Amino acid sequence: MAKQFRGTGVALITPFKKDNTIDFEALEKLINYVIKDGVNYLVALGTTAETPTLTNEEKKEVLAFIVKVNAERVPVVCGIGGNNTSEVVAQIKDFDLSGVEGILSVVPYYNKPSQEGIYQHFKSIAEATDKAIILYNVPGRTVTNILPETVIRLANDFKNIVAIKEASGNMGQIMELIQKKPGNFTVLSGDDDLVLSQIAIGMEGVISVAANCFAKDFTYLVNAALVNKFDKARDIHYKLLDGIHLLFTEGNPAGVKCILSKMEIGSNNLRLPLVPVSASTETKLQDFLKTL
Repeated sequence: MAKQFRGTGVALITPFKKDNTIDFEALEKLINYVIKDGVNYLVALGTTAETPTLTNEEKKEVLAFIVKVNAERVPVVCGIGGNNTSEVVAQIKDFDLSGVEGILSVVPYYNKPSQEGIYQHFKSIAEATDKAIILYNVPGRTVTNILPETVIRLANDFKNIVAIKEASGNMGQIMELIQKKPGNFTVLSGDDDLVLSQIAIGMEGVISVAANCFAKDFTYLVNAALVNKFDKARDIHYKLLDGIHLLFTEGNPAGVKCILSKMEIGSNNLRLPLVPVSASTETKLQDFLKTL
């Protein structure tokens, strides 16, 4: 199950119209664009999708639309996570996951659970579904960090916990995890600017924000690195690096939506509390886009 998540997964944005309703036409354009330019799978309803601002009904509509437009061309992963374990389990049972290959589930945020609490949280999720589960560690957002021994315990105890999106940025922790993990467990990057070095130490791909707007180049970078063509991957890494940093200057997905609006894939609208990037950052993003 884990190997289908190797390579580049794109954490899709949710495009909005000026009236704050979901722009499904723009979402269709985005899906077709990233698949045409080579991404290996789609991730719906992740952080980049502004999921906290979507109602449950909107989440279901977005997921169903992505599955429909994708038409089985690439695997689809659905983000379902939270800090209320019973609510996460209820959502997994309530959502139509028939066209979904896996679930991306974030480490519980704000509550600050212990490692045993994190283990029990994901145990409940694993027992609630037969779908593949990708853990998501992003302590910069959640405050809580899942440690390698907890990840390995979960991977050994539950056959459907098959991968982790590791966005701690802690290379020592990541190396320990890669060194000690089971052979059938996949470690994926959650940091677009670190993916080249992380593949070099054993990661097998990325769930990417930048692939929304730099799909072709970013996917080439990842795939080249995975077959040890690091000279070619390094060239693309440095070609994209300034742009990747600009994407996150004023938060995610504000930078991505700015770029996509320049590419005529949706408009530059976000739901509060997120707002579009400043005029100065918009100018820098536009200037970077011209270099591509």
